[in-house]
Amino acid sequence: MGQALLAAAQPQLRITAAVDRAGAPGQGTPIGLGTDVRVSDDLAAGLAAADVVIDFTSPEATLATARAARAQRKACVVGTTGLGAEAQAALAELATVAPIVVAANFSLGVNLLLGLARTAARVLGDWDAEISEIHHNRKRDAPSGTALAIARAIAAGRDVDYDQVKRHSRDGDVGPRPAGEIGVTAIRGGGVIGEHTAFFFGPDERIELSHKAGSRTIFAAGAIRAAAWVVGKPPGQYDMIDVLGLR
Repeated sequence: MGQALLAAAQPQLRITAAVDRAGAPGQGTPIGLGTDVRVSDDLAAGLAAADVVIDFTSPEATLATARAARAQRKACVVGTTGLGAEAQAALAELATVAPIVVAANFSLGVNLLLGLARTAARVLGDWDAEISEIHHNRKRDAPSGTALAIARAIAAGRDVDYDQVKRHSRDGDVGPRPAGEIGVTAIRGGGVIGEHTAFFFGPDERIELSHKAGSRTIFAAGAIRAAAWVVGKPPGQYDMIDVLGLR
């Protein structure tokens, strides 16, 4: 994603720092693009040079970024998924002093899918709802952040608490499917960038809402758009629905 973000850089934005973990390949090398910026592991210095930081890393690295950004009151765009309670709390604290955009997926198509899934859930009422997601074999978290976002959109459309109706995969004799359950299944293999489908099953018919990513550039382009949008906004936590004006 770091490479994709550099490739998606827009003329109205200037790259002032590129930060990677200590010991990562490429430390000290120039990023090119007509700038003298080199890859560094100095997060504090990188933040000091920027108006906004884009973070696509790991939950542990995002935690460190959130804490460092809070100290400098820096705007952030966060695309890391699989965040634990500690990282989420750190982002919430950052949002009290700076504007941040946090999204499981920065694709325009995926965010439209979230809206469609929520509407479908509201209209279709008691139809069975399931989500499947497919990603490459190196993805660490499951279900994907996008699949969970779709599931939560369906729960919101039904006005229910997702944590009370969720079912992440099934194994063994689980019995009949409870009414109102929202199921999520994760598949891993090969180099799949990301595919998500929301299923709605009626008595004699089925609706499928799907999104398939063909390149990481769609996520990078959305993150760049979010970075340009968030600077100057009041402190708080926003998402791509806000960025795209779809709320």
